[in-house]
Amino acid sequence: MTNAPAFLTTLTRLFQEGHALVFWNDADGEFSSQVNGIDIEGVKILRLDQTPALQAKIWIEREVGARWLVYAPFEEPEPAQDWLLDARLRGKPFSADTASMQIDELGLTTRSLRDHLKARAKFLRARDRFERIKRWVQPQDTAEDLDRKMLAAVAKSETADPSAIFLKVFDALAAEGVELGARTKALDELATYEIEEAFWALVEREFGYKESGKELPTLRGLLYCIFATDFCNGVGNTPLPLAHFVIEARAKAAQVSVFASRWRTDMANYGSYDALSSQVAEELRIMDILGPMHAEELADAMTFEGIEKRVIGDLKARIIAGRGANMDSAREIIARRRDGHWANPLLAGANASTRALAASYDALEAAAGFFELQAKHGHGFSFPDARAAFEAYRSDLHQFDQLYRWFMRATESVEPMGWALLHELRERMEDAYSGWFVGQLASAWGAVVEGSSGLLSTWKLDGVANQQDFYLRHVAPAFDGGAKRVFVVVSDAFRYEAAAELVGELNARSRVTARLDAMLGVLPSYTALGMASLLPHERLAYKGNVGLDVTVDGQPSSTLEQRSAIVAAHGGVAIGRDAIMEKGKEKGREFVKPYKVVYVYHDVIDMVGDKRGSETKTFEATAQAIKELSELVSFIVNNLNGSTIFVTADHGFLYQESALDEADRSTVEEGMPGVLKPKKRYILGRGMRPMQNAWSGNTETTAGTDAGVGSVDFLVPKGAGRFHFVGGARFVHGSAMPQEIVVPVVVVKESESEKAKTKVVEVSLLGSSNKVVTNKQRFEFIQNEAVSERVLPVTLLFTIRDGDKPVSDEQAVTFDSASPMLDERKRSLMMTLAGGSYDRNKDYFLVARDAKTKAEAWRATLRIDLAFSNDF
Repeated sequence: MTNAPAFLTTLTRLFQEGHALVFWNDADGEFSSQVNGIDIEGVKILRLDQTPALQAKIWIEREVGARWLVYAPFEEPEPAQDWLLDARLRGKPFSADTASMQIDELGLTTRSLRDHLKARAKFLRARDRFERIKRWVQPQDTAEDLDRKMLAAVAKSETADPSAIFLKVFDALAAEGVELGARTKALDELATYEIEEAFWALVEREFGYKESGKELPTLRGLLYCIFATDFCNGVGNTPLPLAHFVIEARAKAAQVSVFASRWRTDMANYGSYDALSSQVAEELRIMDILGPMHAEELADAMTFEGIEKRVIGDLKARIIAGRGANMDSAREIIARRRDGHWANPLLAGANASTRALAASYDALEAAAGFFELQAKHGHGFSFPDARAAFEAYRSDLHQFDQLYRWFMRATESVEPMGWALLHELRERMEDAYSGWFVGQLASAWGAVVEGSSGLLSTWKLDGVANQQDFYLRHVAPAFDGGAKRVFVVVSDAFRYEAAAELVGELNARSRVTARLDAMLGVLPSYTALGMASLLPHERLAYKGNVGLDVTVDGQPSSTLEQRSAIVAAHGGVAIGRDAIMEKGKEKGREFVKPYKVVYVYHDVIDMVGDKRGSETKTFEATAQAIKELSELVSFIVNNLNGSTIFVTADHGFLYQESALDEADRSTVEEGMPGVLKPKKRYILGRGMRPMQNAWSGNTETTAGTDAGVGSVDFLVPKGAGRFHFVGGARFVHGSAMPQEIVVPVVVVKESESEKAKTKVVEVSLLGSSNKVVTNKQRFEFIQNEAVSERVLPVTLLFTIRDGDKPVSDEQAVTFDSASPMLDERKRSLMMTLAGGSYDRNKDYFLVARDAKTKAEAWRATLRIDLAFSNDF
C-alpha cells in the first residue's frame, strides 16, 4: 500500500475506534485506482461503482458483525434516492482529501468546514502549527473559532482568547519600536498564512473597529480607537478632537474598556501598554485635551500617563489655594489615583515613572495634611508652661516635622524625572515650615524656657523622665516586672516624629506591642552627653581634658568598647546593630545568653546628616533608620527571644531644606572668655558671658553632671539659630528646641495575646440589589471598621466573573480609612462589563481578591440582564 499512505492511517484508525461501516464518497474518483489495494485486517471493500446499491445493502445486512469500507467514486446521493441511507446513518463518513482528513483528526463534527480548511492550507501545511491549534479545537467549532485559534498560534499566544491574541500583537509592535502606522512582523506573518483578513474580522467583532469607505484597517487606527474610547469612557464625555475615533456601539465600547483595563493590569504586558499609550497620547495631542479638565473629571480615567500629571497639577493648585481647607475631596481623588495603573507600584510595577507619580501623590497628601494642621494653629502657638508645651509637641505639633519630612522625602523621588510638577508647592511648604512653623514654635517655646520660672531654671517637667534617668525609670523597672533580659537600642539622632512612625510600623505586626513615651533630653543635646546619660550610672561628669569627655561613674564612655565595659558592671554588653544581626539566630542567641541587658547601637541619621557633603540626604537617612530599626526589633523578637525592648536616642535634630543666611546665625562676640568647645549649635566652656540670642546654663542642672568641675557651662542659640555654618548648616542639634530634646522611648513588648494580633480590615458590599442591567454598573462598599495599629488597610481587586472567567474590567480599591464614622468609610467604583451575551437566569459573581496575595476575600452573586442596554 505504498501508493496510499496519506489516507491509510486515518482509515485504519477509524476501524480501530470501533466503526463497522465507513462510507467514502470520492466525488472526483481521485483514489479509484488505489481502493482495491487497501488491506486492513478484517475489513471488506465494497465498491458502489461495481456493485449495485441494493446488492450492497443485502450483503451488509446479512453479514452481521462484518466490517465494511463502502467506496463510491461519486457524490453522496440525496437521502430520498439513497438505498443505503439507514446504513450510512449508522456508519462513519470518510474523505481522503487533506481538508477532510484534517476535519477528522481535529475531531470536528461539521463537514462543511472542508472548504474553509482548504482556504487555510498555507497555515495548516506545517505540522507544528496544526498540532498547536489541535489542542484548542472543540468539536462544535465554527470557521470563526478556527480562525481565532490559528491567529493565536501565529501570535504565539498562551490561549486562544481574543484578548490574549491582541496583547501579543501589541507587545510585538511595542518591542519592534516602529511607528504605529508601520507594517509589523506580526501582520506580515498573518499575511503570509493568508489569515490577516481573519485578524481584522476578529478586531471588528470584538471592538467594532473598521475604517470608513475603502480605507484598510491599521494598527494605528485600532490603537487610536482603543485608547480614545477608553479615555472617553473614563471621563464620561467625548472631546471633539477624539469623537471620530470613539466606538459608538455601547457594548463594543464597554468591551474596549475591559480590554484596556486588562492590558494595563497584565504584569507580562503592561510595558507595551505604557509604550503605546505614550505614542498615541503624543500623536493625538492628549495633553492639549487635558488642559482645561479638572481632577474630578479625570478621577476614574486611567488611559494615559499624562492624566496623572494633570490631576497632580490641579490638586497642587487646589492645595496651595486652599491652605488647609477642603482637603477631603483632594484625598478622595488621591486615593482613587493610587489605586489606578500609573501611580500604583503594587499593580503597575515599580518603574521610575510609577515611583515618581506615586511619590507625587505622597507629597500632595503630606502637604494637604501640613496645611490643614497649619490652619488649625493659624494664630500660632501659646503655652501656659513648659509641661504643656512639651505635651503639645508630643501629641500634635511633631506632625509638622513628620509631614514636612514626608513631603520632602517624596519630592526627592520626583526630582530625578525632571518634572516641574511640585516646584511651586515645594516652595510653599518650605516657607510654611522654615518661615512659619519653626519660627512660631521657637517663639512660643522660648517663652516657657526662659525666665526665672522657665524650664531652663530647673530642667524638670512633672511626669516626664529626664534622659539621665533612663536606666532607673525604664530599664530597672522592667527587671522588677519579671523581664529576664532587656534590649536597649540607641539610634543616634532618632527624633520623636520618626519614632512615632516606627511605632505605627511595629504595631502593624503580630507578636509585638509598641508604645511611644518621651524623655526630657539633656542639654546641650549632643552625642557624647546624650549617649552617656542613657547608660546605667550613679554619676555623670566631664573630664577636664581638651575634648571635655563625659565619664560614667568615672569611666570613659565615648566608644562602643567603653560603653560595653560600663554596662558589663550591670550584667550587660554593648554591640553594634549590624554586628549582632550578622551573627544570625544561633550565634546571636549564644552571644546574648550570658547577659541580662544588651545595648545595641545604631547610627544612620547622624552619620549622614552631620556632614556638609551628605546633609541633604537627612530625610533619606531617617527613612533608612526606621527600616533598619524595624528589622532589628523583628530580629531580636524572632531570633534572640527578646521580649522587652527599648528603642531610644541620644538626641533629635533640626533640619530644613532651604539654605540658611546670616540672619540665622547668632554671632559669638570676638574674645568671648572661657570657650572650650565651640560647635554649630552649642558652645561649652566655663565663665562665658551671656549672649542676647542664646540661652545659657550649666550641665549640672540640664544633664545631672557632677557639681563643680564635673559640669560645664554652655551657650545654645535660641530658636533654630546657629553659631556658625562650618561643616553644613541644614542639619543641626545641640540646643533646646523640641525636635532636639523631646527624646523618644519606644517600649516594645512581645505578646501572643489576641489583642496583639493584626488583621486586615473587612469590607462588605452595600445594597440589596444584585442585578446588573447596564454595561457600566456602580458598586458601593463599606469598610466594616476603622483602620488602626492592629486593623490594617487592604487593597482589593474587584472583577465580575462567570465562574472564574472575568467578564468585566478589574479595578483596585484601597480601604484605609481611620474614621469612626461609617459614611466616611464608604468607597464606590464604576465597573464595566465586557461585550457579549449574558444569561439573565444564570449566577455571575462580583469577586474581591487581595491585591497582594491574590487570595479571594469574598464573592457576591449577581444576575446580569442587559436586555435594554446593548441596543444602542
